[in-house]
Amino acid sequence: MAATDVAAVDIGAGFSDAWRMVITFVPRLLGFLLVLAVGYFIAKFAARVVVRVLQRVGFDQVAHRGGVNRVLARSRYDAKDIVAKMVYYAILLLTLQVAFGVWGANPISALLTDIVAWLPKAAVAVLIVVVAAAIARAVRDFVSNVLSGLSYGRTLGTAASVFITALGIIAALNQIGVATTVTTPVLITVLATAGGIAVVGVGGGLIRPMQSRWEGWLDRAGQEIPRMRESMETHPTMNPLREPAYSAAAQGAGQMQSGQMPSGQMQSGQYPAPGPMYGGPIPPQPPPGYPYHQQMPPYGQPPQGR
Repeated sequence: MAATDVAAVDIGAGFSDAWRMVITFVPRLLGFLLVLAVGYFIAKFAARVVVRVLQRVGFDQVAHRGGVNRVLARSRYDAKDIVAKMVYYAILLLTLQVAFGVWGANPISALLTDIVAWLPKAAVAVLIVVVAAAIARAVRDFVSNVLSGLSYGRTLGTAASVFITALGIIAALNQIGVATTVTTPVLITVLATAGGIAVVGVGGGLIRPMQSRWEGWLDRAGQEIPRMRESMETHPTMNPLREPAYSAAAQGAGQMQSGQMPSGQMQSGQYPAPGPMYGGPIPPQPPPGYPYHQQMPPYGQPPQGR
């Protein structure tokens, strides 16, 4: 009788614990789903707002000037769509962070917290790259147009564009914290080089020597380039695969003009001597024991003795 009472008490406690877990789980699940639904609609609305704002401020024109649209020519998204997608997924991650927080402290919430904290840095890095690309393209067009009369004007414009783009990429990588151990020394070196050039230019200690050297180099280049052009126009290069055939044809044409037949051909009316099968002379046979390492005598001459 006592054992039956103990078993009844244990079963009742088990049911009460299970019911308590269900009661605590269902509200958390409902709260989790509610937070996800609200966050999803907020993310969609925010993405549309970002697209409209970027259209009004002329973000597409800036991206087009920077050449970003050419990079994204085969993509389904343009620059403003990428920024809107970043905002959309950032809000979704923030929503997931809040939703998983309903269940208490867990590793997923910690990971989502780190990702959400990193997304604003990624958005700023994208803006830095877009602005740097726009500035680089404007500088390239300006330098190329100003120095259009010089042969190296386009080269200087391209070099300035690459330099500015590299600075923008380094700044973007530093913003998101990627490869800072490499980009930071590179940026410091570039800035130090620019500062050194400015100091030398202001001081003026090496301006005249370098000016004279540059003048000599440029004068020499200006004299050699026309010569190279004249030599290329006067003596055009030939295809090396066709040159032997062309030489043989030219040689044969020269022989025919001079009255000679090309090598390997006989003049008309002359035929080779007939062989033994057609009544011609029988060629001499080598004597027995004739050394094979010696050459056969010419046709019509007796073989030489040993």
